[in-house]
Amino acid sequence: MEIIQHLLDGFLIAFEPLNLGLVVVGVTVGLFIGAMPGLGSVNGVAILLPLTFLVPPTSAIIFLAAIYYGAMYGGAISSVMLGIPGASTAVATTFDGRPLALKGLADKALIGAAMASFFGGTISIVLFTGFAPALASVALDFGDQEIFALMLLAFATFVGLGGDDIPKTIFSICIGLVFSAVGMDIISGTPRLVFFDITGFLHGINFLVLAIGVYGIGEMLWTIDSTRGNPSMSKVKISMERTVSHMKEVVLEWKPAWIGSLLGFFVGILPAAGATPGSLMAYGISKMTSKNPDGYGKGEVGGVIAPEAANNSASTGAMLPMLTLGIPGSPTTAILLGGMVIWGLVPGPLMFIEQSDFVWGLTASLYAANFFAVVINILFIPVFLWVLKMPFTILAPIIFVLCLVGGYAPTEDMHDVWLMVIFGFGAYLLRKLDYPLAPAVLAIVLGPIAEPALRQSLIISGGDATVFFTRPIAGPITVIALILLVLPLVQVVRKKMKQSKQVEA
Repeated sequence: MEIIQHLLDGFLIAFEPLNLGLVVVGVTVGLFIGAMPGLGSVNGVAILLPLTFLVPPTSAIIFLAAIYYGAMYGGAISSVMLGIPGASTAVATTFDGRPLALKGLADKALIGAAMASFFGGTISIVLFTGFAPALASVALDFGDQEIFALMLLAFATFVGLGGDDIPKTIFSICIGLVFSAVGMDIISGTPRLVFFDITGFLHGINFLVLAIGVYGIGEMLWTIDSTRGNPSMSKVKISMERTVSHMKEVVLEWKPAWIGSLLGFFVGILPAAGATPGSLMAYGISKMTSKNPDGYGKGEVGGVIAPEAANNSASTGAMLPMLTLGIPGSPTTAILLGGMVIWGLVPGPLMFIEQSDFVWGLTASLYAANFFAVVINILFIPVFLWVLKMPFTILAPIIFVLCLVGGYAPTEDMHDVWLMVIFGFGAYLLRKLDYPLAPAVLAIVLGPIAEPALRQSLIISGGDATVFFTRPIAGPITVIALILLVLPLVQVVRKKMKQSKQVEA
């Protein structure tokens, strides 16, 4: 009852005219920031941080949190409409969102993304409200061994993402892991895999550069080639009846929504993880548990729902260690943490006692931001669909320019722009040879997280790998991951044995 009373007090703060207005403006601005390739919530919050010094601290953090929330919603827009991830958190949405758009079901994909984001956001806020201190202590129990076990579990879903061709899937994973290792060695500090001694590789390969190259330029080249240079864009006619029909279909997809919401929140509270690994893991597990796994990657709405529920859930989860422990759970929350320190707010367990008005006002504002974000998102769907009515001869150059801008924006380095173009052509060739691209993209995300966790764990244990099995949390996760890795191989062997028996008969 005490929590409910605190939350009601928080709603009184969140619904003050200034705070409510900042929520609406924040989610609207965030929606378009998230939709711009290469920008994302990190840059959006950082750019707009100075504006918040004009308002009280509570209003300031409410505004920035609303931008963060809106950007999580907006990342799906360019993923669906153009095949370009608006941010790294929306890469998994591209896998099925873009095929749905090409089938003339862009409105279904956008509605699914919006409703899944709302569901994931709601579940995570409820968990945040009721279990913040307890969940923060669980996050503290995650050391390097647990982080690596969790990343191994994510890798275990890769074989399922690559289809039945396991050798090609493993090859794709290895390419991603090689790219993730480019740059400075995390232990010795020496350069490694600096191709042709090009200094641009010293800072590593930016994940967003690879993602935009693969799913922006690569997708554009594939579309031009597959339609013999004369592609026709899907004509979508939006209507209230069609919208309601899509909403009913999305509601029936409850399993990927729950998977994304719970997994996203759990991964979001871990300081080493964040929304990107959470959304990718949710996509993989959703495919493995689906009744129609073959439809994933070809335009399955569950492939949009799972990652979108996960990245919105993870964005709330990432705020939990920030407020309770002073440890940011994502790059965006690190900027929010910096703003809180500037405003004289001290994160930690005592904040819930000494700054209860701030904490519960922020918590209540998340409910409001979640509601306004889904409403604004659905209302703007006709505007987004207008993009598909443009001739591809006009759209293709726009996509290419957006890719160049998106590749340049994160690092402002022309090296990354050239690298992105090379990745685009490489992705096109791999797709022509029927190699799965998703495992390579996932590997370059999880590689930089898994490698330091593995090496530090082995250094601490003196090279004893059993440490991953003996720890109470890491042990079960590692065993489950190994089972999931072996299971597809066993299924392939059984399938070939069956086929050989049928041939002999």
